[in-house]
Amino acid sequence: MKTQPVETDLLQQIDLDRLPRHIAIIMDGNGRWAKRRRLPRIAGHRAGIRAVRQAVEACARLGVPYLTLYAFSVENWKRPHTEIKLLMRLLREYLKKEIDELNRQNIRLAVIGRIQELPKAVVHDLENALDRTRQNTGLRLILALNYGARAELVDAVRELLARMKENGSVTADEATVSAHLYTRDLPDPDLLIRTSGELRLSNFLLWQVAYAELWVTETMWPDFQQKDLFQAIIDFQKRERRYGGLGLS
Repeated sequence: MKTQPVETDLLQQIDLDRLPRHIAIIMDGNGRWAKRRRLPRIAGHRAGIRAVRQAVEACARLGVPYLTLYAFSVENWKRPHTEIKLLMRLLREYLKKEIDELNRQNIRLAVIGRIQELPKAVVHDLENALDRTRQNTGLRLILALNYGARAELVDAVRELLARMKENGSVTADEATVSAHLYTRDLPDPDLLIRTSGELRLSNFLLWQVAYAELWVTETMWPDFQQKDLFQAIIDFQKRERRYGGLGLS
C-alpha cells in the first residue's frame, strides 16, 4: 500500500486483529466540492471516483471483509436529467475501467437496490462485472444503487406478504425481516462513515446500522483519502460497543 508519512503513522496504530468486519460509507459532498472550485457538478463526481479507488484499495489491503458504498439513492432521480445521465455514464466507465483491477485485488462486486429500474445498459454492465468477479474471495465491494432503506423495507414486506399468501402464515420476527432484505447475505455494518459533515443517515441502511458506530468528517468525498479511512478505523477501535447493554467501566 502506497502511503505518505502521516498515513504510515496512522496505519501503525491500527490493530489488524480488530478491524470492523463491515464498513459502510455515505459518500457526500461531490457537488459542494465542485461548487467551491467553480467547476460543474460532474467534475465533483469524477473526483469522487478517485476517492472510491482509495477507499476500496485501503479496505482490500487491510483485510476488511465488506465495504458498502452509497452510490445512487432512489431520491437521486430528482436531480436534473443531464446530471443523472452523466452519473450513469460515470458508473459504466468505472465498471469497465476497474474490472481488471478488482480482479487483480481479488475483490468481489455486489449490488443492492432496485437494480432493474436502472437503464438497461447500466444493468448489462453491472451483470457483466458481477459475473467476472464472482469467483473472487477477498473484499466484497457492495454498491448501493437506486437504493433507499424505506424502499428496501417495502420490498421486504411485499415478499413476506407474498410468502404469507402462499403458505398461509409467516413468522413475524427480526430474523425473518432480515432474511428478506437486500443485505440478507451480509453482516450488518460495524462502522458507518459519512463525509461532508452532514449529521443524517439519508435513508441508508436504516435497519442494518442500528448498532453501527458512526464517524462523521467535514472532509468532502472527493478529498477523502486513505488517512481518513485509517483515522475512522482507529476511532472505531477505541470505542466500547455496548449493543444496548451496560459497559464494563
